[in-house]
Formats: sequence, C-alpha cells, structure tokens
Amino acid sequence: MSGLKTLFKQTFIYGLATVLPRMLSFLLVPLYTTQGVLSSVAEYGKVSIIFSWFVIFNVILAYGMETAFFRFFNKEDDQNKVIGTSTIALIVSSFGFFILAFVLKNQIASLIDIKAEYISLVIWILLLDALVIIPFSWLRANGKSITYAIVKILNVAINLGLNIFFLLYLKKWATGSTLFDFIYLPNFEINYIFISNLVASAVTLVLMLHFYFRIKYTFDSNLFKRMMCYAIPVLIAGIAFSINETFDRILLDYLLPPDIAETKVGMYSACYKIAVFMTLFATAYRLGIEPYFFSHAKTENPQKNYARILEFFVATGSIMVLAVVVFADVLKPFIVRSEAYWEAMWVVPFILIANFCLGIYHNLSVWYKITDRTKFGAYISVFGALLTLGLNFWLIPIIDYRGSAIATLVAYASMMVASYYYGQKYYPIPYNLKKMSLYLLVSSAFSVISFYVYRDYFYIGLGLLLCYLILVFMLEKNQLKQFIKI
Repeated sequence: MSGLKTLFKQTFIYGLATVLPRMLSFLLVPLYTTQGVLSSVAEYGKVSIIFSWFVIFNVILAYGMETAFFRFFNKEDDQNKVIGTSTIALIVSSFGFFILAFVLKNQIASLIDIKAEYISLVIWILLLDALVIIPFSWLRANGKSITYAIVKILNVAINLGLNIFFLLYLKKWATGSTLFDFIYLPNFEINYIFISNLVASAVTLVLMLHFYFRIKYTFDSNLFKRMMCYAIPVLIAGIAFSINETFDRILLDYLLPPDIAETKVGMYSACYKIAVFMTLFATAYRLGIEPYFFSHAKTENPQKNYARILEFFVATGSIMVLAVVVFADVLKPFIVRSEAYWEAMWVVPFILIANFCLGIYHNLSVWYKITDRTKFGAYISVFGALLTLGLNFWLIPIIDYRGSAIATLVAYASMMVASYYYGQKYYPIPYNLKKMSLYLLVSSAFSVISFYVYRDYFYIGLGLLLCYLILVFMLEKNQLKQFIKI
C-alpha cells in the first residue's frame, strides 16, 4: 500500500498542475457564453472548430515522443543521451512544421475553411507548445512536480487574464487617444482569444528555457530509431484519440446545413464542458499513474498494485459521474451562461459516462506500455476512431449532436473492453471485474434514470446518489481502513 500512497501524492500534485489550470481555463466557457461577449452561438462554434484542429496538430507535432521519452528515460543507462536525442528531434521537427505551415497557410485556410489570419496565430502557438514537450516531460520524470504545477498554472492564468482583458474590458477602456485605442479592433474577438493563448505559450517557453541551456545535445541515431519504433504507434493512437475527442465538432460543421452548423457546434461544445469534471479527474489520474507504471514495472508483483489503482479509480469516478449528472441543471447557469446553449444539455450524461470509460481505458493501457506492445494501443485507438467516424457520419444527419454524443460513448466503451480483453491475454492483471462492472453499470443506470426520467424531480436524483454512496462505502470500507492506517 505504500506504493499506492506515493502514487496518490504524485496524483495530487499533478492534479493541481492539471485541474487548477483547466478550472481556470474552464472559466472561459462562461466568459464566451455570456451574452454580448461573442456575437452569437455560432461564433463560439467557430472557436470550437479551430481548437479541434488545434488538438489534432498538437498530437502530430508531439508524435508520441513524450511517452517514448518516459519509457527510455527509465530504461536506458545513459539518460542524458535520451534527453538530448528527443530534444534535438523535436526542435528539428517543430521548426520544419513551422516553415512548411507558413508557406502553405493560405492553402490550409482554404481547405479547412478557416481564415488565414487565425491559421497564422495557431501555427505560432503550435510551435511554442511543441518546444516545451520534452522540458515538461523532463520535470515529470525527475519528480519536479511543484515546478511543473507552477508553470502550468501560470500559463493558463495568463491566458485567462488576457481573455478577460480583451473580451470584457478593452472595448470599454478604448474611449480616447490611449494605448487601449491602439490595441482595440472591432469584431476582432476570435483573434484576441488566440493572441491570449499565444502570449501564454510564449511566457511558458521563456520559463522553460533553462532546460535548453543545461542539457547535453547528443543525438544517437540508433536510439532515435528505437524511440520512434516505440513512438509511432503512440502517435497513431494519439491521432485516433484526437479524432474521438474533437473531430465530432468538425464533422458537425461538415455534415449539418451551413446555416445551423456552427450554432449547433457552439451548443454542443458548451454543454460538453459540463462533463469537464470527469475529464479533469481522469487526466490528473493519468498524469500521476503514467510515471508510476513505468518506474514500478520491475518491482515484485506490480500487477497487484495496478489492480488496486484501477479499482480505486472506478469507485471514485463512478461517484463523480452520478454526482455531476444529478447536479447538472444546478451547474449549467454558472458554466454555460446563456440559455441559447442549453438545448444541448441532453448530451451531458453520455459524455460523462464516455469520459469515465476513457479513464478506465487509460488505466487498462498499462499492459501494452509496460510490455512494449504499443502497436496494440494504436490498433485499439484506430478501432475507436473508425467507430467514431462511422457513427458520426451515420447519426449526425439524423439526430445532429446527439449522434456525436452517442458515438463518443460507444467508441470509448468499445476501446475499454478491447483493452481489457487483450491485456488479460498478454499481461494478466487480477482486476476485480465483478465489483468494477457493478460500479460502472449501477452508476450509469442511476445517471440515466435521474436525468432522462426524473430530471424535474431533483430529490429523486439526490436519493439515487445517496444510495450509491452507501453501496460504494459498504464495498470499499475495508480498503479505506487500510489506506488510512498508512
């Protein structure tokens, strides 16, 4: 259990580094959805579509090198060579992309129907973010979680502060011959959103520059080839994941009639954010467990701890899913400020349960990372992406964003099941499948009943939540007692 407590401490720190910044950036949703900040729901839809492309290219520019870095940093005797090789590789690839993208930016803008001025800002942001991938990985690998947390939090604090300044105050203050008049441009809101992101990314790179001055720039071509063999399946899996995570906005824009497409994307994207609590928990947990998985892979009987880790995640995550569903209508005025977006609240339980399944999948994925079978991660992720694409193409023309929510749940649940099946075949872990299945099924069933059947009767949802809390406590009280004694 001592290993688990170390994990929870790490998860708490990385949770601060992930949850607090995302909670700060989460405040951008009520900012963007406040009436009068953006000109329409469609404007928010446009921003969401651009960020969807942004996520996909972020994955491409990282090309699995972050995960490969962790694996080889803990595996190789010469860690400096791993640091130097991965750093040089990312510098070269990032600047190569930067030059090529700027040369082709007009063609890219025409192809994805986004203004070239937005493309220019996004290219700069992508470059700056790519250049801090290995520095941040180095911090995590060396246990410098406090520094990691401070820089991450500062990044989003700057982003948030500039968004508030540009979107709420700049127009009010631009009333005479001042500096604000020079900065302010009418109908420039979307540009301001990306300029805020650009400044935050630039400051982050400046803060991480010390990494580039202290490392040894040694490039080992043989090591690079081995790292790429490990990283390419991770890249494929990452692209597939980004398709699962964000491509539904792009497909909604593509498949729905042009006069309503961006408005529907705006509604869907805003209400999707209510599921952020599950996403934040799963992400913080993943950041904590990934270094733990690798560093404990050679200890005696690590499978036992891996099983306990997943059981804890499922018990905690299932409570979170049901709690957010029960309180969704209470939360929505604080998160999605304008009623113009609330039509898409229907998707909330589906997205919550889907992200819960994704969190379980991330825990299950330890088997192919530890055994260097990352190609299975790629296979499973591509399978999920194909499900996402196929179901979106089928369902969006029939039930618009509801189809996207259903597709997300089906894809993540299928990936979870597939990972469990192959994991037990190649790296058996003694998971308590009956207990975890009970948590998942009961939490999902109570969520559906509370939201779709008794949504107007809040006390029924509270009653279901209370019953579920009692169930989890009764099943986990012995584990809780052991953990408290540590």
